[in-house]
Amino acid sequence: MTTNATPPSWAELALRAFLSERDFESASGDLLEEYRENIYGNRGQLRADVWYVAQVFGFAWRHAGVWAVIFAVAFLARTAMDWHMPTADFQTRAAVSTLVGIGIFLVTGFWAGSRSGSYIAGAVVGLAIGTLALPIQLVGAGLLLAGSHDPSVLTAIRSSGGLEEVFTMPLMTVIPGLLFGAIGGVLGAKTRRLRTSGDALSP
Repeated sequence: MTTNATPPSWAELALRAFLSERDFESASGDLLEEYRENIYGNRGQLRADVWYVAQVFGFAWRHAGVWAVIFAVAFLARTAMDWHMPTADFQTRAAVSTLVGIGIFLVTGFWAGSRSGSYIAGAVVGLAIGTLALPIQLVGAGLLLAGSHDPSVLTAIRSSGGLEEVFTMPLMTVIPGLLFGAIGGVLGAKTRRLRTSGDALSP
């Protein structure tokens, strides 16, 4: 069945953030063809949209999943150090882990902007990384607590900010991910345009 139905525009925008311009044209065309000719007619608008979003999620995981895992592991490593290697200088650790997180968002945002040529691609990728990392961070923190909760560890937890901070901090990193990803995306897109302009002017 062929139809003129269209998937959610925001999902197509998100797809663009994870692909180069050439790959986006190909992938978007294939998804739209499948959506219109097979999925929409058999499942209806709502389920077809869910299918399309699931496909975009797959692209997001393939292109941002590794960075989300790295981001989550960095958070869990910091948490484990605070609990098992307590220090009087938590500010230094906090500064280091914050810089690592910002660096991940800036680099991946820059990569997305320069790859896709879209200014908002970095924001989408930063948001995706923060969101994909969230369940890994929460489950990982829960496993750390379940695996070791003797009195000395509980004392270290209280000294480093408490469990509330551990389980709310991942939620609070999603917005900075969007912000710093956006900054990286703008820089990446500008760099791509400058490079393209330079190539066009070259003899």
